[in-house]
Formats: sequence, C-alpha cells, structure tokens
Amino acid sequence: MPELPEVETVVRDLRPMLVGRRLSAVRRSPHPLRVRWSPEWESRLLSRSVRGIRRRGKWILIDLEPDHLLVVHLGMTGQLTVVPAGDPLADHVHLQFDLDNGEFQLRYRDIRRFGSAVLYADEQAWTTARDEDLGPEPFDLQPGPFRESLSRTERCLKAILLDQRVVAGVGNIYADESLFMARLDPRGRGCDRTPRQAERLRKAIVAVLGKAIDSRGSTIRDYVGGSGLKGGYQHELAVYGRTGQPCPRCGQPVECIRLAGRSTHWCPRCQRS
Repeated sequence: MPELPEVETVVRDLRPMLVGRRLSAVRRSPHPLRVRWSPEWESRLLSRSVRGIRRRGKWILIDLEPDHLLVVHLGMTGQLTVVPAGDPLADHVHLQFDLDNGEFQLRYRDIRRFGSAVLYADEQAWTTARDEDLGPEPFDLQPGPFRESLSRTERCLKAILLDQRVVAGVGNIYADESLFMARLDPRGRGCDRTPRQAERLRKAIVAVLGKAIDSRGSTIRDYVGGSGLKGGYQHELAVYGRTGQPCPRCGQPVECIRLAGRSTHWCPRCQRS
C-alpha cells in the first residue's frame, strides 16, 4: 500500500502538471471503487481550475476553485498520473479527467479497486466525513506530545505507529524500518519506553521517511509516481521484506512475526527488549 513517501512523490510529480489546469471532462469505468463515484460530482467538477495539490497523511488533496476539494486515496494498488490523452488506455483505469483542451489527462488506475476519489464542497466537509481523526504529520511531531502518546498506551510499538491518530502517513513498511533504525523491539509496549527511547524513535521516523521521499518511495509491486516513474527506496530497506536475510547491522537473520494484524520484520538481536 502506498504510504507517506509514495503519496508525497505523487503529489510533487503532479503539482507542476496540474496546478492552473482546468478540468474539462470526466470519464469513468463501470467498475466501482471503494467509494462509488457519483455522477452528480461531474457537473460540479467541470470547468473548475486546480488551485493546488497537497498531501495529508496518505491522502491526496486536489484543491479546486473556489473551495471544492477532490480527495484521492490510492488504496493498495492505486496510481494517479498525468499523461498525453493519446497514450493507450491501460487496463483498470477507472477515472479519466481531461485537462484544458483535452491534450492531457489525469488518470486514476487501480487494479484491486480499494482506492477512492471523492469530491467535497470544502475541506471541512472532508474532515467531517472521515472515519477517524488524523494525527500530526511525522515532520511536525513534537518530542513531548509524541512521548505522551507512547506513555499512555499498553499497545505494542508497531500498533502505535500504524495508528493514524498518533502519526499520519506511516504504514507497515516504514514502521518496520523506523523501529529498526531506533533499535526498538516492535513488540515492546509504548508505556514502557523511556524518554530517550521515545525521542530515538521520533527521530528515526523522520529520518526514514525523509530518505524514502528522496528516493521517490518504494515500489514493492504496483506503485509509480505521478509521472509514471517507479520508486527506488526498496533497494535500501533494512528489514522489511527481508525475512531470513542477514541483518545489515549485525548479520543475524531477519525474522517476520505478526503484530497488529500485519507482518512485522525485525532483527531479534539489534532490537532486543
């Protein structure tokens, strides 16, 4: 599933290709996404210009004039790209937005259809409709509040990092990588962390995500950026997806266990409780 670095890469790629462009037509496939596209949205979208595009957690927010907001979630296999309209239409393209005179298109492709694209009247309407509140962005995490988030729960560290109310945008890949960099056992309880350990983890989250963004994210299966290019951070992963391979730090085989319903990769020597 695309996580923060992948979504941020899509946003950065699309920004120069979308901002200032006008949405002139919409086409949709007969196959529904996780949230079914409403035909009523089409009349509200047409002829609106894109004021900006940004990321919040794992969500892509496309600001339309005057206040409308097109919110895209890539789900597990979603791809959002701008391409020449004459490019062959790939399988599983479910939404096509003509830009300006139709020379280019914004296309949403999703093999498993777990993603979504929803139009809201404004950002407040999206905030009200969300299933859960989003926590701070990782790069905005403050030491005190983050330490407090850990200290007041008995959940394991892996579960805490996956909780979007604690920190927005971190998913399975970067939770494992951050815990490895911080040398913390993913099974350890949040309330047992010392202030020094909490700060080590906070800094590791920021460092790992920053490096991943610089590498355009990780292409494990289907992910591509907004320009269609793949990510490169998968070649730098220390533990995620490396079960049985030697730990890059100590040589101990990387192990995989199940935590918070997700596969969790860790080094039992470097990340001892």
